[in-house]
Amino acid sequence: MYTLKPKPIPLNDTYDVIVVGGGPAGCTAAASAAREGAKTLLIEATSSLGGMGTSALVPAWTPFSDREQIIYKGMAEHVFAETKRGMKHIDPKAVDWVAIDAERLKRVYDDLVTDHGADVLFNTFVSDVDVEDGKITTLIASNKSGLTAYRAHTFVDATGDADLAAFAGAPFMKGDSPENPQLQPATHCFIFSNVDIDGFKKIGRLHADNPNSVIHKLLAEKKYPRIPDGHVIGTKVGPGTVGFNAGHIFNIDNTRPETVSRGLMEGRKLAEEFRLALQEYAPEAFSDAHLVSTGALLGIRETRRIDGDYILTVDDYAERRTFDDEICRNAYFIDVHDSIYAAEAKGKLSRYKKGESHGIPYRSLIPKTLDNVLVAGRSISCERMVQGSVRVMPVCLAMGEGAGMAAAHAAKAKTGVRNIDVKTLRKRLLEEGVYIK
Repeated sequence: MYTLKPKPIPLNDTYDVIVVGGGPAGCTAAASAAREGAKTLLIEATSSLGGMGTSALVPAWTPFSDREQIIYKGMAEHVFAETKRGMKHIDPKAVDWVAIDAERLKRVYDDLVTDHGADVLFNTFVSDVDVEDGKITTLIASNKSGLTAYRAHTFVDATGDADLAAFAGAPFMKGDSPENPQLQPATHCFIFSNVDIDGFKKIGRLHADNPNSVIHKLLAEKKYPRIPDGHVIGTKVGPGTVGFNAGHIFNIDNTRPETVSRGLMEGRKLAEEFRLALQEYAPEAFSDAHLVSTGALLGIRETRRIDGDYILTVDDYAERRTFDDEICRNAYFIDVHDSIYAAEAKGKLSRYKKGESHGIPYRSLIPKTLDNVLVAGRSISCERMVQGSVRVMPVCLAMGEGAGMAAAHAAKAKTGVRNIDVKTLRKRLLEEGVYIK
């Protein structure tokens, strides 16, 4: 065995708040913490902010409204509006299932974070933490400068996989139970250019929930065996350009790099197979289509969920529950791909009616065993079926704003995340335009 020679690791202890992960939740967390006056650092493993909506090429937002009004407000609504503003084919009043221009969205996130004064480190991985008395004291990050140790008063884990919390030994859940840790499949999104948009409009919705979709014939004839099912969503993202959230890639765990590596290679092959298949089965739209890009990231739906001070339950979702400590609201439906429990849950939990939503309690962001860490995004403390609702980008944006603000308040008061004044937190969120009850 090779033994590394010990050498000193430089220490940076200049930050009040460090946010790890620059997806939607991480961006709003960093911007929100900095806006509250905290010296803030955002550490991101890739070369751009935005995660699923940028590097993973997810082509459309899930709904921003409860079908009566926008409910993901504050910074979430700002990001949404700024992205739409640069897309000429999008109705400025559109609020549900709106297309994403990934390159524009990258710039929107860059401006959001830096304009509020947070620092950003790209291409930087957090690989370990030190913990004392329930607090992360130091995290170790690696990039082209080598290893650097960072200290801060409060940390926000926006990795999507609860990496920071897990590294710190916090308990977490995966899948339905330890005995059944099955995870939702991944999707590798991709973009076609040179699409005939008139033809694309004529062929209608490609997803299998459309009984007239060509996908039914395509699957029945089995000429393209890599295409596993009828999960095919195409969205016009620009002139002659269609983004696809299509296909499933199974047995992927984003906390196991060997499975992600296999999934990325399979996804690239699957994208080309979709191009060939649609060229044959929908030539009026795709006869001359060109595969421009596949996502730099896999579209990951779930991995770890922290065991937090409060576990958001299916009953909370079904009862449209409001919480005294809620930091945002959510109205997205239960959307769990390929689970033996999904059909049962959907049978019990009808989609919300107009104007209905449920709260996200602050307590669901606090890992049970840690005092200076908040988790924002799809890995908050919740039951698996509920995670199928709270995992999407609009609510992650909203959660991040609350988490970042709370982290800054804890740093300013030099206290733990449980000891902040939640009434003050909620008052400040309301002042910034966040929708809570």
